[in-house]
Amino acid sequence: MRILDDAQVQRLLPMRACMPLMASALRSLSRGDAQVPLRTVVPLPRGHDVLALMPAHATTPAALGAKVITVFPDNPGRGLDAHQGAVLVFDPVDGRLLGLVDASSLTAIRTAAVSGVATERLARSDATTLALLGSGVQARTHLDAMAQVRPLERVCVWSRTPAHAETFAAWARTAFPIEVATFGTAAEAVRGADIVCTVTASREPVLKGSWLRPGTHVNAVGASQPDARELDSRAVAMARLFADRRESLEHESADYLVPLREGLLGDATVAELGEVLLGKAEGRRTPEEITLFKSLGLAIEDLIAAGHLLERAEGEGVGTEVAFGGAHPSA
Repeated sequence: MRILDDAQVQRLLPMRACMPLMASALRSLSRGDAQVPLRTVVPLPRGHDVLALMPAHATTPAALGAKVITVFPDNPGRGLDAHQGAVLVFDPVDGRLLGLVDASSLTAIRTAAVSGVATERLARSDATTLALLGSGVQARTHLDAMAQVRPLERVCVWSRTPAHAETFAAWARTAFPIEVATFGTAAEAVRGADIVCTVTASREPVLKGSWLRPGTHVNAVGASQPDARELDSRAVAMARLFADRRESLEHESADYLVPLREGLLGDATVAELGEVLLGKAEGRRTPEEITLFKSLGLAIEDLIAAGHLLERAEGEGVGTEVAFGGAHPSA
């Protein structure tokens, strides 16, 4: 078994390499080649902390394993990633445990890579202004992903903690040749944006539909539980909605469930991003329509990324090898 730590994950999984992997995972899911049960979430006694188990299996590309993580929303204040855990990769032929991969940066990179795939297919081709609501780990990886797929010229940042927004902006100005500005309100940051990414830990809406102009593309990323949402009902109702998976959307997303209960979605259909990639569903239809990709995060994404990491690590001799699993003597 090979163990990869967080620094090794960051080095071996650049955004430009992760996006085609995520497209492959999404196509596999929408073809019916993957089994991805809904995540099991164990609420912990304090606040909104949870333990989550996310198993998956796929035949094309072959993958077997699970991600086991904790989500502690207050961790950034402790200098820690909110997501802590590991991805376990098994051999789909004999069940051996092949790898244990740190899940923190893997989750951040693959989540943004999926948003990058969505943006490439759904945002206007002339989109140049990005609004980021949130300034943590996901904001950094999402800026990277958005810059990979659109010729960004300006980034508008808002955070509930202004000092965090300024810290992010200082980093972004050195990492990317793009104008970066911070704003005191989310509404100001969104005004004039072509692409909006909500990457907060908020449990109440931080993005309102009244702020969105025609032609905007939104990646809604931060909320992944049925009692937390980042978008108000109007923002969802006025957009064409896409998801990484319908089943996850219908069970885990308050961004979808609340306006559905309010009767605001009517008979609107939801397309999976994998269906768009396979040509089974339309992407953006007009320059004026608002598109919304709701990201819930899927274990098949983690496994495809982790499998790629283990292959690269073996080829480069990176990681720690540990003897794991018993051998049965021949009869």
